Amino acid sequence: MGRIQFDYSGAVDANYGVTEAQIAELAPKLLELQQEFVAVAPPFASLPRELLDGYNELRDDSPLGQIFRVANRLHDEVDAVVVLAGGGAYRGVQALRDACCDPYHNELSRGGRGSKPRMYFTGNDLDNDASSALLHRLGRDLTAIDPVVRRWAMVVIDPAGETRERALALRQFLPAMEESLADDAAQWLPELLLPVTDQPSKLRDLAQAIGCKEIFPVSNELDERFNVLSAAGVLPAAMLGLDCVQLLEGAAAMDEHFRAAPPESNLVLQYVAIHHLLQTHRGIDRRVMNVWGSALETFGLWHDQLLAGSGSPVLPLTTVSPRDGHHLDPTNLQGKVVNHVIVQQHRADPWQVGQSDGDHDGLNALSDRKLPDLMTQAIADSDAALHTAGCPTTQLRMHEIDTHSLGQLFHMLMLTTTLECRLQNCDSKDKPSTK
Repeated sequence: MGRIQFDYSGAVDANYGVTEAQIAELAPKLLELQQEFVAVAPPFASLPRELLDGYNELRDDSPLGQIFRVANRLHDEVDAVVVLAGGGAYRGVQALRDACCDPYHNELSRGGRGSKPRMYFTGNDLDNDASSALLHRLGRDLTAIDPVVRRWAMVVIDPAGETRERALALRQFLPAMEESLADDAAQWLPELLLPVTDQPSKLRDLAQAIGCKEIFPVSNELDERFNVLSAAGVLPAAMLGLDCVQLLEGAAAMDEHFRAAPPESNLVLQYVAIHHLLQTHRGIDRRVMNVWGSALETFGLWHDQLLAGSGSPVLPLTTVSPRDGHHLDPTNLQGKVVNHVIVQQHRADPWQVGQSDGDHDGLNALSDRKLPDLMTQAIADSDAALHTAGCPTTQLRMHEIDTHSLGQLFHMLMLTTTLECRLQNCDSKDKPSTK
């Protein structure tokens, strides 16, 4: 499986971007930053390799083995999972589901999903109507003949166990789960409530009082924006049947690349250099992640919360092209850099435009073209228009959407966010939440 690619040539321009001389001048500082990071790395950096090494050594008795054991069991016991989460886990797991599963995963039959559960998200806000609607949706299955279809599990992700939004959601959903289990609540509630939390925490205390069979550890020292590759993200991903070993392998490979590669060939340091120089030399403080394909839209939203909570003055924005082309209007590009995220290989067979009787839409001239070809042309046209308007661009390219590539991408952007904050001497911790 290949490494993702970062092409920053669209940001190298003496008139509106950076120069190779400026990049070379920054290289010694980047090397120093790299060495400092290797010496004192934040908790998220080594976590993927630690989880993999523990699994290789201890198998079922390791944290990753525990995740796989429970996820595989639940495939046969429930038809839906509710994830109560916030921060990186909320958006990160959504990003994994939206990128790797069928776009209409929750609408497929149980057979069409390969017996993997539907997955819903809550606990990140105070939206009365949304939570009520989700409870109503879960309640629609209570008349099913198959007891598996009637049951749903709940993953509660709260390292400190003190987040108000998640505590309120748990107070709302836990009685509903107990009621849905009826006379079987004593048997099934401890099996289907799955807390991901630190020790000690109020959530752990509640789980122990209920008698939960499995409690998944995640350190409160791990900033929630960075926990997508911990049990907080890997447990729901495993429930969806995703290849979590490859997810972690991709992240570990990116970490090893960052630690070993020199600045001139280091994707992480190149990304940091380009954006730092654009900010300091051009005053560019708006960063657009422009994803070409809706499957990666939620990934962009995950990156938005990651960067927005870093203490950096940079304002992140996710767009989907060509849908959101109006956001890239040449008249509204002052102070922006556009980072395209591009997938080169598609899962489905390419659709061809073909001939239409009457040619009412005037597209018969494109009859021999296929949709991926038109996408490639649209990317080139967009880039050219942005450069003409004086807007720097970069490209993050994935050969295809798979968990290995996503692991690389998640880890790369967590590294770049941390390193940019160190370079700018800003606080990379989460901003205090309202308790």
